[in-house]
Amino acid sequence: MSGTRVITFGCRLNAFESEVMRGHAETAGLNNAVVINTCAVTSEATRQARQAIRRARRDAPDAKIIVAGCAAQLEPETYAAMPEVDLVLGNSDKLQARNYRPGVPEKVRVNDIMAVRETAGHMIDGLDGRTRAFMRIQNGCDHRCTFCIIPYARGNSRSVPVPEMIGQVRRLVEQGYREVVLTGVDITSYGGDLPGAPSLGILCQEILAKVPELPRLRLSSIDPPEVDEPLMEVITGEDRCMPHLHLSLQAGDDMILKRMKRRHSRDDAIRFCDDVRRARPDVVFGADLIAGFPTETDRMFENTLNLVGDCGLTYLHVFPYSSRHGTPAARMPQVPLEVRKDRAARLRGAGRAALEAFLDSHVGGTAELLVEKTDEETGASIGHTRHYAPIRLAARREPGAIVPARIDRVENGHLIGAAA
Repeated sequence: MSGTRVITFGCRLNAFESEVMRGHAETAGLNNAVVINTCAVTSEATRQARQAIRRARRDAPDAKIIVAGCAAQLEPETYAAMPEVDLVLGNSDKLQARNYRPGVPEKVRVNDIMAVRETAGHMIDGLDGRTRAFMRIQNGCDHRCTFCIIPYARGNSRSVPVPEMIGQVRRLVEQGYREVVLTGVDITSYGGDLPGAPSLGILCQEILAKVPELPRLRLSSIDPPEVDEPLMEVITGEDRCMPHLHLSLQAGDDMILKRMKRRHSRDDAIRFCDDVRRARPDVVFGADLIAGFPTETDRMFENTLNLVGDCGLTYLHVFPYSSRHGTPAARMPQVPLEVRKDRAARLRGAGRAALEAFLDSHVGGTAELLVEKTDEETGASIGHTRHYAPIRLAARREPGAIVPARIDRVENGHLIGAAA
């Protein structure tokens, strides 16, 4: 092989950071290398990372294998001990260009993430092969949910100043990107560490006002208790803010939420969805939900299952609870693994039914498609609607085009349409 191949696990923030890493590797002239950007949110994620490392060595015996990201930050010794690995970089170190230059003497470069106080506004030339760009506005998290290891991998919350963010959006728009997704670990905590404490809502207002050429602004995942008045005004009143909100809910039972150390109740979640939907009726919600959290009874699980209908959730990210060493939840009475898997399957089933009903509701109507790529075999245009519904258009349009489409049917989880 030649050049650098980057393998990304985990969240949208990792996807953004992988592009920064790719740029550093190319600038450094790194050749015949594989960079594996790991995730640590579940034990399954770390298992997959180890598999990918071994596979990369088998596929490229002479390549330099670099392991980076959250799992590397938390367990550098584990990855350094793997014979396939040449270099281990933590979450701060992986974004420093010097670590990709030839001659790095140490095998492990992992600093104290809790000592990091700033987050650089890395400028990227968009994301490879995409018309939607992720833009990291903050990193880290100040909360300590009992199930979550990520604050120890990412550090405390730190934000990129508003002017830097506006500059990056302008650059992406100039390169032809039509949608920018604001991402981070806890984006609704944005700005608390900056002078004047500008909130996420203020940042969104500034972006929309100062980059009027941007057609679409999307929020990656928000925490309802942190939504302030400016952000609510953007969500409900700005047409260029997409009517698709992904919520960090995690559970629908008050006792489980308390034991998770979340900052909202079941009624808070329902009230938030009702308030937003009342002001913007076409909004669609997704959510993260954990099945089988320690101490969860059948009744508690039913409360979470019923939340899908009570909040009107459409897109679900469901995770069977995964015990992470060093977290308080790992010391609580555990739900049997098979029960966790069964509950996760039931939640996913409810999510599939909700999504199918949502997609079916589009048939006979129209939707606006952002073309992200073209199917080379059929010539169909593929992308997402404003509500993040996957859609195929039976006509070839250039990536980046925003096209009104008439929806004819639903097929394999996609809206199928023709140019309106």
